[in-house]
Amino acid sequence: MGKFEINKRKNGEFQFNLKAPNGKIILSGEGYTQKVKCIDSIQSVKRYVQDDNRFDKKKATNGKYYFNLKAGNGQVIGVSEMYDTEASMRQGIDSVKTNATTASLEDFT
Repeated sequence: MGKFEINKRKNGEFQFNLKAPNGKIILSGEGYTQKVKCIDSIQSVKRYVQDDNRFDKKKATNGKYYFNLKAGNGQVIGVSEMYDTEASMRQGIDSVKTNATTASLEDFT
């Protein structure tokens, strides 16, 4: 089972990472000045992760692939790691879908 981890950045902002069972980060949130907003963002991930239309698939200028998960208002709520191939990016999306809905929450702040 995956897990959401909340950490405090050096600049004082709170950020979540969704980790796969192997410990690899598969989705990261932006920085939030309030922990409650970070937790709200995690709830949004859980709410929208099963909707394929919420995944915005991208190709970076370096040729690698990544995706953004967007909320109902179109705001990015999570960004993936970079993938070498489109197929591996799609596997990453599947992993986020599988792990986000059942992930536990660990708070390291």
